[in-house]
Amino acid sequence: MPGPDASASPTGTPTASPAPADVLQLVLDTLEENKAEEIQAIDLKGKTSIADAMVVASGRSHRHVGALADYLMKALKEKGVGQIRVEGLPACDWVLVDAGDVIIHVFRPEVRSFYNLEKMWSAARPGDRLAG
Repeated sequence: MPGPDASASPTGTPTASPAPADVLQLVLDTLEENKAEEIQAIDLKGKTSIADAMVVASGRSHRHVGALADYLMKALKEKGVGQIRVEGLPACDWVLVDAGDVIIHVFRPEVRSFYNLEKMWSAARPGDRLAG
């Protein structure tokens, strides 16, 4: 009997969704292979329920940002990740790829430095700080 992460393929055979750690590694490998810059993975466990991990990376131009998003979507689909959602492709200043347990932000460098997501999501939760 299939587990909770299993779904049926078109032939009716159960197929398991990849584990979040496997999706994260696929995302990091795909970004690295396609020359993304300043790739940073942020562990979100315990910070939010929206995902287990966030990846932030930069592309050199609008075209590079769009190409990185396309490479990610193709790799995720080939790995069996379902329900991939993408925002920002028309402008390609900031493209969000939501792969469920892993959320990927691909920015042009100027846009990335303006929003500075790494600082916001890497900070400790208020309850994690020690009272002094």
